[in-house]
Amino acid sequence: MQASQPAFFKQGPKPLTRFFLFSVLSICLIVGDANFQMLGPVRQQLSVLLYPLQWLVTAPFELLKDTSTFLSRQAELLSENRKLHDAQLLASVNAMKLKALEAENARLRQLNTVQASQPSQLTEILYNGRDPFTARLIVDRGERANIRAGQIVVDASGVVGQVVRVQPMTSEVRLISDRNHMVPVQIERNQLRTVIYGMGRDLPLEIRNMSSNSDIKEGDTLITSGIDGLYPAGLPVAKVNKVERNNAFARIYCTPLAGIEQHRFLLILEANRALTPYPAHASDAVTKQKKGR
Repeated sequence: MQASQPAFFKQGPKPLTRFFLFSVLSICLIVGDANFQMLGPVRQQLSVLLYPLQWLVTAPFELLKDTSTFLSRQAELLSENRKLHDAQLLASVNAMKLKALEAENARLRQLNTVQASQPSQLTEILYNGRDPFTARLIVDRGERANIRAGQIVVDASGVVGQVVRVQPMTSEVRLISDRNHMVPVQIERNQLRTVIYGMGRDLPLEIRNMSSNSDIKEGDTLITSGIDGLYPAGLPVAKVNKVERNNAFARIYCTPLAGIEQHRFLLILEANRALTPYPAHASDAVTKQKKGR
């Protein structure tokens, strides 16, 4: 009797047979899927089942990519924001400069109108005087520009001051608000003559030694009278803003019409024509007239 091989040691088809069978099956599946889409539903089901695994595998790379994109985009936004901020600041500065130039141009046009009516030289303010107890300016015109001490300085609104010291390239101007400055004026409304005094930088002007019953009112305009031979007659000087009549003498305060602390450019008027010498005695002029006859 022939002994049979135990079931545990039984072997299946030979490897070559299995290779042949699987090859034929693969070729059939490929041909069937290509022509009849036989594996389409199976592929869809497998894609659904494999999607979580695919997501888990690709998630770290996607997260890394998104993080890199976010950081690069954030850097670009910060750089762009910085550039826009700098551009805004530059535009603001240019706008302020433009406004300043427009205002300066308007003032120069006003000065040009004044210069057309009276011979004068345009001058630029360099800096304030060094003495804090005086009201003085240094301008960029001097002896080389034929500037002489005593010439009057004005702006488009009125009298600013007087040249008191001349250097070759610069001149010193004493403002009408200086304590040591006085200007002979008259009230435009009634031609009443008086003298206006400075009280100091940033302080109002004052008319002194006027009786309480003098015909002067708030709002009156004061112009130069011209009787001192220095200031041409008719230049606007100040406006009365306060009159106190408590005592025998009135206290009258005025505001300069000129922007003595505001402008960059001023006008220096040409020197006045020299007046006839003042006689030593009041009767000398009469005596000479009689001798001439």
